[in-house]
Amino acid sequence: MSNRPLAAAGRLLPLVRAGLIAGIVIAAVAYPLAAATGIGAKVTAHALEHKTKILTVALPAETSYLYAPDGKTVLTMFYEEYRQYTKLADMSPNIQQAIVAAEDSRFYQHHGVDPKGVARAFVANARSSGVSQGASTLTMQYVRMALRDSATTPKEVQEATQQTSLRKVREMRMALDLEKELSKEEILERYLNSAYFGHRAYGIYAASEIFFSKTPKDLTPVEAATLAGLVKSPSEYDPASSDQKDATARRNYVLDRMAQLGYVSPNDAARAKSEPIRLKLSYPPNDCASIPQKWNSWGFACDYLKNWWSAQPAFGDNRLERMDKLRRGGYRIVLSLDPKVQEAAEKNVGAKEGTGSPFANGIVVSEPGTGRVKAMAVNRTYSLDLAENPPSSNPEAGPTTKANYPNTVAPLLGGGSLPGYQAGSTFKMFPMLAALNEGMPLSTSFNAPYKYRSEVYDGWAPSNASGAMSGNQTMWSGFGKSVNTYFVWLEEQIGAEKGVRLAEQLGLRWRTDVDREHASPSKAPKWGAFTLGVSDATPLEMANAYAAIAADGRYCEAIPVQSIYNRDGTPTTYRTAGGIEREVAKPRCRQVVSADAARAATDAARCPTGDTPARGSCGGWSTADSVRGTVGRPVAGKTGTTDSTRSAWFVGYTPELAAASFISDPDNPFNAVGDGQSQIPIAAVAETLRDALKGKPTRQFTPPSDRIVG
Repeated sequence: MSNRPLAAAGRLLPLVRAGLIAGIVIAAVAYPLAAATGIGAKVTAHALEHKTKILTVALPAETSYLYAPDGKTVLTMFYEEYRQYTKLADMSPNIQQAIVAAEDSRFYQHHGVDPKGVARAFVANARSSGVSQGASTLTMQYVRMALRDSATTPKEVQEATQQTSLRKVREMRMALDLEKELSKEEILERYLNSAYFGHRAYGIYAASEIFFSKTPKDLTPVEAATLAGLVKSPSEYDPASSDQKDATARRNYVLDRMAQLGYVSPNDAARAKSEPIRLKLSYPPNDCASIPQKWNSWGFACDYLKNWWSAQPAFGDNRLERMDKLRRGGYRIVLSLDPKVQEAAEKNVGAKEGTGSPFANGIVVSEPGTGRVKAMAVNRTYSLDLAENPPSSNPEAGPTTKANYPNTVAPLLGGGSLPGYQAGSTFKMFPMLAALNEGMPLSTSFNAPYKYRSEVYDGWAPSNASGAMSGNQTMWSGFGKSVNTYFVWLEEQIGAEKGVRLAEQLGLRWRTDVDREHASPSKAPKWGAFTLGVSDATPLEMANAYAAIAADGRYCEAIPVQSIYNRDGTPTTYRTAGGIEREVAKPRCRQVVSADAARAATDAARCPTGDTPARGSCGGWSTADSVRGTVGRPVAGKTGTTDSTRSAWFVGYTPELAAASFISDPDNPFNAVGDGQSQIPIAAVAETLRDALKGKPTRQFTPPSDRIVG
């Protein structure tokens, strides 16, 4: 073999040592092919300096944590790369020394590129006529990892990781520049937070937890040497494999290097080498399905959080970007659930049906004035495992399609893609509230017949559920008895489209083609059946809409979080269309109807529950007269059933909480629950409100004004 490469290395080495290393010189020395391929011309100083500046501020992807309302209990995490950024001061000196010994023993002597390593690699590569040795320093390795982590396109990822001379030249030049911007300690800290250790452990915090169930601060020399040895080849040296031979050999090599560098004594290194690798493996939870069993029902709220997050422009321009932020942004998220309210909801839904019923009985509780979701519960187990679920009750689904019980992760309570369930007469609230907001008084009366033919709605002729509902009715009695013909007439007086548009302002969305068509500007004026609740809705929507009425007409968007913090501990903010910076987790509220109109609607809504309105008469009976006695305090609400009682609803509220409960078959809406089941949502809401508010002072509803009473 020729000695020309060695001679060339000898002549150029003094220049390298003198610090006169330019990108093209390194390319020519370490990778002889570089000059021939014109790499130097491509590596412009301006482009590299720009990228180096980016790397000085770039941080690696970090795990986001979801906390219980106490802000301390971790429910689950969201990550693609499990990582928690850790300061160097919070790492044991053992791991700092071990990684230097394993990967770059001259780390504290060079300035980003090691001249001896360059010469050594040049000789090896010249002999092999290729790239057999890399000479990468810790700084160069960090540059590569940072370029990979900050890449925004597949091309940038490829450029950061592909085995080419161009990549190596770029790393060298950027490493030299980076060491002018960051201290050795800062580079080492970033390296240890970026390196991959295997088993989805990115960074030293994750590696310490996954392999040894401890923090980086508590790593012993043996443990540190084991982890440091993994960076070179996480799969080859995996100590969690059945055969630890290679892992042990690599660990012992690191211990020997630590002894040679004076980090440990030869005797300590010898003793450490004689020890077996003792692991204490742990597997960090990821996503909603990993929430501990004791909080299983909280999985539905977690799932709603993800759907809510994916719709927030604050986290990106589209769903993909937003979910990427959730899994990589290092957020600290605190759920809005109230443990006491959630416990009450869990206890009182599914009490009769249980998890083994095709009929889902669920409830959502919302807080008036904030929109924060305080409880989400349904008679289902939150689980991805559908193996033991029976076939679907929908005859069109086919024999291999699984039912949604007892296990499911489907968003049965709202906040996802499912359309919901026909909500029946709970929709009577919307035309009544619209009429009140237009100035019609509560005392507006109409002699409601058993059957009413509407000329406005092209001869449509709805009837009441009972002949006992006929006769002169006001908003109080018409709402309390749920008189269909009264509300169709009332809807005619204001125009059906006003009720439709008001429902939209209160958060309802039309998710089926039929509903979207009827709600369109051209069809809404003729949608007479809207007041009877023929549209689908979710309990999340209905609880939040009624919460706005409890809050004197101030609607707040439904929100599943109490707080969201960035990785640096600051509240996560967004900028509104008007240029105002706001916290993402703060309530977003607006006045939809006048306070007096909302108070009047509440006064009428006390009639269905057996409560006594402040100003009028309920007409002697109501559809859910047991609610007031169960709740034990002022309460308003509305029942709702559909044709043949395919689904049944109750939405109830006090000044503090609003709750919506339903029972229906999510798989097959034609599988009627039956009249005997219609009391289940009524009891669920009444008992949940009772238990959730137990021990709290009784608050009164504000009565409506004389003007709106009439």
